[in-house]
Amino acid sequence: MPYEQLRLENQLCFPLYACSRAITRAYGPLLEESGLTYTQYITMMALWEYGTMSVKELGGKLLLDSGTLTPLLKKLEARGLVRRTRDRNDERRLLVSLTPEGKALEDVAAKVPGRMASCVPLEADDAQQLAMLLGKLMRALDLQEQQ
Repeated sequence: MPYEQLRLENQLCFPLYACSRAITRAYGPLLEESGLTYTQYITMMALWEYGTMSVKELGGKLLLDSGTLTPLLKKLEARGLVRRTRDRNDERRLLVSLTPEGKALEDVAAKVPGRMASCVPLEADDAQQLAMLLGKLMRALDLQEQQ
């Protein structure tokens, strides 16, 4: 091969992409009891952690654009898990909050991280180091994008 830099084995992006897909697939069976997709699950996690927030704030936490988030929120709302309302102080802001049913689902979802941890063959220190490195990479790419 004339361009060594084009070999898959020399790419950082390829194992990150493949691992991301594999992790997301692994969540599938673990989320069956909750009836959530992976993206719905992380959306609910943000709401459980931070409470009511605007769609824009939620998108910022999840690194999702409104084109992805809006249909996802509509599905969660149709299931009765979240409520979307206009901010009384600023009609332009759409707020997302948990319903009692959405809050109750937290008890079911609380089992998922432990089950997922048992599927990932990493020691706790290695997982923590990986999360730190991925966070560092995301921040660097975000800064680069903003320039």
